[in-house]
Amino acid sequence: MPETVSDTRARLTGHVARFREEGIEAEPVIFGERRKPQAALLPYETFQLLLDVAEDVVIAERIRRRDAADSGNRTTLEELAAEFGVDLDEL
Repeated sequence: MPETVSDTRARLTGHVARFREEGIEAEPVIFGERRKPQAALLPYETFQLLLDVAEDVVIAERIRRRDAADSGNRTTLEELAAEFGVDLDEL
């Protein structure tokens, strides 16, 4: 059951102490007005993990889109260098 905003405010120091002690294993605190879930308070380690996972999801979606749009045509470095008049031996 979500906490009220005022209960969360009153217990904030205790929640932070629990997060410090339990780390990523600590349960988040869900709270909101009239006990309606509106926000979550969680350990910073959990937040960091969620950001990493979200980034992975975004990257995976980009890969899926690029893969779906891939024509299958490939160009070698040598072909590209020749097209732009670059002598790879001089690099």
